[in-house]
Amino acid sequence: MSSHSRNNGGIVVVSYKRRMLVQLLASAAIASPAVAQTGTPPDPVAAAPSGTGQTDAPQNSSTTDGDIIVTAQKRDENIQNVPISIQAIGTRRLDQLNVSNFNEYTQLLPSVAFQSTQPGVTTVYMRGVASGGDGNHSGSLPSVGTYLDEQPVTTIGGTLDIHIYDVARIESLAGPQGTLYGASSEAGTIRIITNKPDTAAFYGRVDGEVNSVHSGGIGYSTEGMLNIPISERAALRVVGFYQRDAGFIDNVPGTRSFLPQPGGITVDNDQFVEKDYNDTETYGGRAALKIDLDDNWTATPTLLYQEQRSHGSYAFDPRVGDLQLQHFYPEYRKDRFAQAALTIEGQLGNWDVTYAGAYLDRRAEQSTDYTDYSEAYDSLYSSVGGLAGYFYYQDAAGNTIDPRQRVIGRDHFKKTSQELRVASPADQPFRIVAGGFYQRQSNLIFQDYQIPNLGPDVSVNGYPGTLWLTRQHRVDKDYAVFGEASYDLTPTLTLTAGGRAFIYDNSLVGFFGFGRNPGIDPDDGRPYSATPFNAAGSSQTGVAGCYLAGGGTLRDAYRNGGDTTAFLPNDDVGAIPCTNLGVVKGGKVVPKRADGQGVTYRFNATWKPTDLLLLYATWSKGFRPGGINRRGDVGDYDADFLTNYELGWKTTWLDGRLRVNGAVYQQNWDQFQFSFLGENSFTVIQNGPDARIRGIEMDANLGVGPLSLTASGSYTDAKTRTDLCRSVTCLNTDGEDVVTPAGERLPITPRFKLSGTVRYTVPIGAAKAYLQGLVAHQSSAASDIRQRVLETGTGRLANPAAEIGRLPAYTTANLALGAEWGKYTLELFARNLWDERGQIARFVQCGSCYQRPYAVPITPRTIGLRLGAKF
Repeated sequence: MSSHSRNNGGIVVVSYKRRMLVQLLASAAIASPAVAQTGTPPDPVAAAPSGTGQTDAPQNSSTTDGDIIVTAQKRDENIQNVPISIQAIGTRRLDQLNVSNFNEYTQLLPSVAFQSTQPGVTTVYMRGVASGGDGNHSGSLPSVGTYLDEQPVTTIGGTLDIHIYDVARIESLAGPQGTLYGASSEAGTIRIITNKPDTAAFYGRVDGEVNSVHSGGIGYSTEGMLNIPISERAALRVVGFYQRDAGFIDNVPGTRSFLPQPGGITVDNDQFVEKDYNDTETYGGRAALKIDLDDNWTATPTLLYQEQRSHGSYAFDPRVGDLQLQHFYPEYRKDRFAQAALTIEGQLGNWDVTYAGAYLDRRAEQSTDYTDYSEAYDSLYSSVGGLAGYFYYQDAAGNTIDPRQRVIGRDHFKKTSQELRVASPADQPFRIVAGGFYQRQSNLIFQDYQIPNLGPDVSVNGYPGTLWLTRQHRVDKDYAVFGEASYDLTPTLTLTAGGRAFIYDNSLVGFFGFGRNPGIDPDDGRPYSATPFNAAGSSQTGVAGCYLAGGGTLRDAYRNGGDTTAFLPNDDVGAIPCTNLGVVKGGKVVPKRADGQGVTYRFNATWKPTDLLLLYATWSKGFRPGGINRRGDVGDYDADFLTNYELGWKTTWLDGRLRVNGAVYQQNWDQFQFSFLGENSFTVIQNGPDARIRGIEMDANLGVGPLSLTASGSYTDAKTRTDLCRSVTCLNTDGEDVVTPAGERLPITPRFKLSGTVRYTVPIGAAKAYLQGLVAHQSSAASDIRQRVLETGTGRLANPAAEIGRLPAYTTANLALGAEWGKYTLELFARNLWDERGQIARFVQCGSCYQRPYAVPITPRTIGLRLGAKF
């Protein structure tokens, strides 16, 4: 069935957590005057010792982020000395731009593109490495890795939308980072570095916001931070936040009619009609404890909890109206994740040693309207009376029922990661970083396609009312050893070589498909012989494919006159009718496996003739593991690889007031993994063609007195080099087997992406007033790569790229007017100033649902007021 990239899990009672969060924020606000009476505390940034990650915020509010210290190469380095393409957004700029979520900071990163159907359901791409549609809960692993401090937080189901507050910086590392960061950093890595506990002083801050969305509702947020020294060697830092994003999509009245006509079924959505349908609550907290074990060793355990509750849909149906749709079942998403992490840093002799470990648990639950599927297939089978004439959508008494569907989905992700590395002294001409890495991540997948009142005999066995069930357990394991060595041939010329040897071992087991009527046909005499077999009349998919004793399937036994009752057990999935995805071994069904091994590499030459100029050349390779299709009758897919050739420069001008950095590159993406909705609208992943990506990216920062300017931009030319076909190998290059011919642009990534900010600060009495503006532009892009698809059931050749529609070009602007005086800030702002209807994704609900393409817009014009205080 449909490829819902919505990751779904358990419901959590939140009243207690919410009270604790409110108490934390209230204590921060109450503490402010009490602390003020004891004297003026040190500025949190100025008080930060070197190496804490907080030194990147200068004291002059009119400048940009100053000399940013990054750890992209597993060492503390000035960003201007790092020979890779990296953009970093520091503490002060994050605060100035009121960045709180993924969508807001990625518009500032020129190499980053993404697809998002709603908050928490996002797939990230870098430098055009995008085939589209691979963010499924059991699809390809992401091609861009995401880290929170030292720990990877990339999950099988996509990117965690971590709330951004009290963050030291966000680093965007473009290009393969396979040597130091591994499998899910094929195209790049995004690193979120939090501010660390500080033993120097007690201080904190609290911020609040209220806003109004044009054609929508009212939103608000409150955030707080406390830094609490416990002793000379220990400190605690606690962050709490609550945010409500107002809705702006309207679910308007509508009807759907199903064949035959006359005499068919007509339904309406009156009970679900609602204005501002799509609101979201996000709340949670973060705590870090820094303990100096002695003068050389520090341990930092951290805890993170975040919960997000969304209602409605974040997409609209252009056929219905601007910011409007017509849906017929409840829609919601509940996504919560918790992480416990530990970082230990120290020295053995003069070598740095770092251990980083984490355990992440993410649960998501979602309800999605799937009426479009019923509408589309009713039309596809119109020549035989639609769904009523072709299928068996009947209640227990055999009466035809309302064929509308909804999808209930749950995903339970778990992730454990461990890394141990050493680094030689950074001041020596020969330097190495080396270590080992282990990761295990899993997902318990549950997708239940429901038709209310569907009879038990035509439902999935044990799930009355379920047309189709997917319940599977996926486990991905990664093992690696890595190292990089740099040698200064001369004081200005450095050569670097690195490699990563990896092993991946992925497995999948479970059930997918329709049920099987357990009744007995009198002429046969065996269970599971009665007809109809299920609501779809299918004799092949689902329970029919489950394994029996002896290794055959129920379908084989039914056709060959064998026993139809001896289903084999499995111990990995839970309550399923039987197992049809796996391997028969030792009298039971064990997981199907896909594994592999290999080496990625990086070679770099850096020339730094002066402190103001750095030039570099890089040859690097990244990879993404292969895997198993959750539709068991489709073959496995192989790993894909990305080879990068890059020339870059980093320059400083005007006595350090101006920085201009950039890079040009070519990347070869070989047999890239491609996901699409195949037969029965079920996600299929296969290896596609080769692609070639060329581009240039630049960023500049200028600070002149009270004026600061930043600008960044990218040009990306990403094209296929060979034909994309219905199978891995093109069988008929002149016919319908070719889905997309060679030379076509890859989807999602715009050819041009530009952004710029300006901030002017002027003293007014004891205050510093400022005016700030941001403009961002991106050109159009295809939403799908496919141009010729043979539609299931009709033989019609569809053109998904054209029928789903392009992502149009758009330009947005933000404006802010505010003031800082002492420890307080006040700001009036407007985001999306001219209410541009930019689109960040387009999609259809099923493989044949081209009658209703949806568009996911950026948030309409939002005007608000923000207040903040430090103490």
